[in-house]
Amino acid sequence: MDGSDAPGAGQRPAGKSRFDDIYDQPDPRAYFTRLAPLGYEIPHHAQAVFRRAAAERAAVPDGAPGRPAVLDLCCSYGINAALLNHDVTLAELYAHYTAPGAADLTTEELAARDREFYAKRRRPDARPVIGLDIAGRAVGYARAVGLLDAGFTDNLEAGPPGPALSTALADVGLITLTGGGSYVTERTFGALLSRPLRHPVWVSAFVLRTVSYAAVAETLAARGLHTAADASRTYPQRAFTDAAERDFAVAAVRALGADPAGREAAGRFHTVLYESREPGPAPAVP
Repeated sequence: MDGSDAPGAGQRPAGKSRFDDIYDQPDPRAYFTRLAPLGYEIPHHAQAVFRRAAAERAAVPDGAPGRPAVLDLCCSYGINAALLNHDVTLAELYAHYTAPGAADLTTEELAARDREFYAKRRRPDARPVIGLDIAGRAVGYARAVGLLDAGFTDNLEAGPPGPALSTALADVGLITLTGGGSYVTERTFGALLSRPLRHPVWVSAFVLRTVSYAAVAETLAARGLHTAADASRTYPQRAFTDAAERDFAVAAVRALGADPAGREAAGRFHTVLYESREPGPAPAVP
């Protein structure tokens, strides 16, 4: 999901464009078609980061049985899971879902094609992935084509995880996020880490510079996680839809004490990567 515009319990900041109509469709075609002209690219930047984080987390012995799963927060149609576990690029996914032939398929035909598409590209080091998003049809599609091992629609901004999600969370070792920090707050992270967990949990989150991550970092710190970020390195997310959205972003970044020159002022949302792990040497931010 394009976290800068994601629907959810959090309030949409004034000045932000809405894309609610593409987030809970029966399949991802409208999502990719609508975001392609805006150059939505943050999953591309996250691909290598999440693969590295998942491999490093899996390599840490913790005495618990089984491989630690990845929880993709605001998972939408399973795009981060596709890029994590398959030999495919974001550019190839854009081409796959916006090709002329794709538009003629029914959702059932597209899903059948996708199951074969992803199965052929499955990596030998694929990690178990759990998806969480309030967009039920998007989560269902990701499950149907094999991108998610489990999927949930619990709204953790509004309440605690239900019994099924609570059970699944016990297997999580890494939480990933690409942009949804505009809408999921410390309430969601607190709820995710409030249940007994078999594995120590790390967090890798790409967060728009228009919002503060401080409250989330404080919540993670209260649960034993140290958060590191290199604020001088940013990752572009997408182009602005209009001048009003650009003006909003520039003002929001300045209000947080950062400089929008060459980034938001140049026409694109930018994110910062925050990595949270147990106390010890600060995690390296690539």
